Amino acid sequence: MTPRWRNALLGLLALLLAALAVAWFLRNFERRAHEVPLPAYGEPTYNPLFALRESLRKDGIQAESRRKLDLAAMQLQPRDTVLMLDDPRRLDSRQVVALLDWVEFGGHLLLRIPGAREDADGNDDGLLERLGIHHSGASSGCLQWQVAGQEMHYEFCSSQRFTLDDDIRTDARWYDDKDAQTLVYARLRHGLGRVDVLADMDFLRNGRRGMEAEPGLRDIPHQELARLVLAPNYGKGTIHLLYAAEAPSLWKLLLQRGWPVWLPLLLALLAWLWARSQRFGALLPSPREERRSLLEHVRASGEHLHRYGKSPLLYDAVRQTFLARLRRRAPLAAALSGDAQAQAIADHLQWPLARVQNALKLPASQDDTTLRERIRLLIQMRNQL
Repeated sequence: MTPRWRNALLGLLALLLAALAVAWFLRNFERRAHEVPLPAYGEPTYNPLFALRESLRKDGIQAESRRKLDLAAMQLQPRDTVLMLDDPRRLDSRQVVALLDWVEFGGHLLLRIPGAREDADGNDDGLLERLGIHHSGASSGCLQWQVAGQEMHYEFCSSQRFTLDDDIRTDARWYDDKDAQTLVYARLRHGLGRVDVLADMDFLRNGRRGMEAEPGLRDIPHQELARLVLAPNYGKGTIHLLYAAEAPSLWKLLLQRGWPVWLPLLLALLAWLWARSQRFGALLPSPREERRSLLEHVRASGEHLHRYGKSPLLYDAVRQTFLARLRRRAPLAAALSGDAQAQAIADHLQWPLARVQNALKLPASQDDTTLRERIRLLIQMRNQL
């Protein structure tokens, strides 16, 4: 078989294998679109009434969100609506009086029955007490809520219940399915205004997706129920949504969300402290470092001076050392100079005069032999004094 035919067969075989692989892939796999819900960010993460506010604005209703009740900034008008998601027992007496005065002239107030709290229950000046509302505990019952075109819906399940005083005027009352004496919703008359009291307001919150799915305001029955409770002043004034977000402390946020940063830093700090700490057991002295002896230092200094042409400095240092001892041992000879001093030193040491004169004479800087010889003579003369 020629190389041309062999290459052609190999090419056909490669094309056949590629076609088989493509056919197998197309038969076993197909393209599908999957919708992956992303976590919320921004205002919806801390404002549970964000979806309600945006829905109202799309309907042409003026709606504002606030964290807490601020009467001075809100400037409430008789046709306005105030929805309080927070515990109404947190209001002080001044705020309670101002709210009731505003409702009496046509305002619409929506309240949620909070859970039992010993430090807040029993306050005669509280908003709930002044309206004749009394907390009666939680219940496992539900309220059936039917919307046209939708399946039967159940609301206010396992939420708080309340009762009203006998003389309270109401436009509507919804009772618990299991206990006809307790209410899940009531619309009270107060002057020209209305006060809606609900067992809970979960149907007004932002919906959640994922494993902890909560329909919230996305559910059609919840939307109809929201229109019903907002009906008295709907479209007549501003709707103020008070969500009262309780911001967690900075340390709690750092502990919960900042651990990918602080945990490695903490481990690195502990490792560094461990590395820098003393070893357990008896303390061992540090090993002595190698040191050069004094004689080696002197020898190294002399070699350095000699290498750079400063040999006369070495001779002068030895000569000054000799003269210093001469002043101590033979002060009369040290006081002389010239040949008289050389003669006095020769008589004291009993050396030939020529040898002493030769030792006291500065040698040439390049004559190493003469330098060493005269330094040797000076050292001998110093040792014999």
